[in-house]
Amino acid sequence: MSGDFVWRDAGRTVVFRGLDDATAILAEHGFDSFTLLSTERALACDPALAEAASAVHLVPPGQVPALAANLLDGVVELWCGMGHEAQPHSLVAFGGGRVIDTAKAIASVAGARVAAIPTTMSGAPMTAIHRLPAGFEDRVEATLRPELVVAAPEVMTSQAEPQMRASAMNALGHGADSLYTPFANPVSEWAALRGAAAISAALDEPPPERDQAALALGSLLCGYSLDSAGLGLHHVVCQSLVRVCGSPHAETNAAILPPAMSFLASRAPQAIGPLAAAIGTDPGQLEPRLLELGGDPVGLGTLGADRARLGEAIEAMLARSELRRVPGPALTAADLADLIDRAW
Repeated sequence: MSGDFVWRDAGRTVVFRGLDDATAILAEHGFDSFTLLSTERALACDPALAEAASAVHLVPPGQVPALAANLLDGVVELWCGMGHEAQPHSLVAFGGGRVIDTAKAIASVAGARVAAIPTTMSGAPMTAIHRLPAGFEDRVEATLRPELVVAAPEVMTSQAEPQMRASAMNALGHGADSLYTPFANPVSEWAALRGAAAISAALDEPPPERDQAALALGSLLCGYSLDSAGLGLHHVVCQSLVRVCGSPHAETNAAILPPAMSFLASRAPQAIGPLAAAIGTDPGQLEPRLLELGGDPVGLGTLGADRARLGEAIEAMLARSELRRVPGPALTAADLADLIDRAW
């Protein structure tokens, strides 16, 4: 797999290398004074980042709108108190998708710039897809993507095996969802299929021999494809289940991806056929192959999803305009309920 590289694209720079010089990379790209958003697990990977930051805010579990709203005033006040009123705030998000999306949400309403140092394979570093702070929901034009991504393969794949596989399946789902939308294009399709192939090949290897660079690069490519072509069925279902039924994000994606792609195989064969080939199977065997790659993901019921709120979650899914991107007849509540039951 590719070694270290720098990828510049439409105002964004991705630096793909080890984390041993993260502070120097940040300074090189203008993030020499910054507020750090992170977690205890992330900080254990590189304590020097906390030492270099002007301030550190730990991002607890929770949903992005509330997390961003709770941090917004403190981040802005701190920055102004340091005499930087005339400069854009600089936020560095060192963590998983929740941390990075929280930084993006704050930055979108505070006029800040964001650098992301991901510790999972979420698509957050590569996309302008995120929610907004509570109270700012009407500012939909304010979404942004990080202008700098420091992608260290050993850190992006640093979770324990079950969580790492769930994160990898979430990443693969980014590529899969982007293949059949009206906005799919040759670049997004190439990135999605190349990314899916890299992820699946790496997951087929035992952990001691696994190509961490392939996993990390695959996740970046799949995130790029989602940002370009948009999301569809898989992410509408997963996002709604996480928000309404309370199941964990990556694990929900891992549970829903196999039945979702199996469902789409007959509706979008020209898109899903190449995906099946990329991960080493045929469309009729997509579900068992994805279950294998996910390490037999845990069912939604075991993950703690609240089945009593499933009807509410399905209503939220049907209200999402992205469902109209799915080829074939309009999706019904029964279609969605059947798909979710297969993952329960």
